[in-house]
Amino acid sequence: MQSIEWQKSTYSGDGSNCVYVLGGPADVIRLRESDAPDTVLTTTTDRLRHLIHTLKSAR
Repeated sequence: MQSIEWQKSTYSGDGSNCVYVLGGPADVIRLRESDAPDTVLTTTTDRLRHLIHTLKSAR
């Protein structure tokens, strides 16, 4: 069985509130937070890119 290796976001820092990312097949991206690791948000790379762009432009 292959183990799943979540990648900690570089923007999470050293605190306990960390965001983890896991890539998958067909441009599927999974996200979870260290406070609720059993809750996983699934999206696509295009939708995540759009969200990040929108959040950055709102500053």
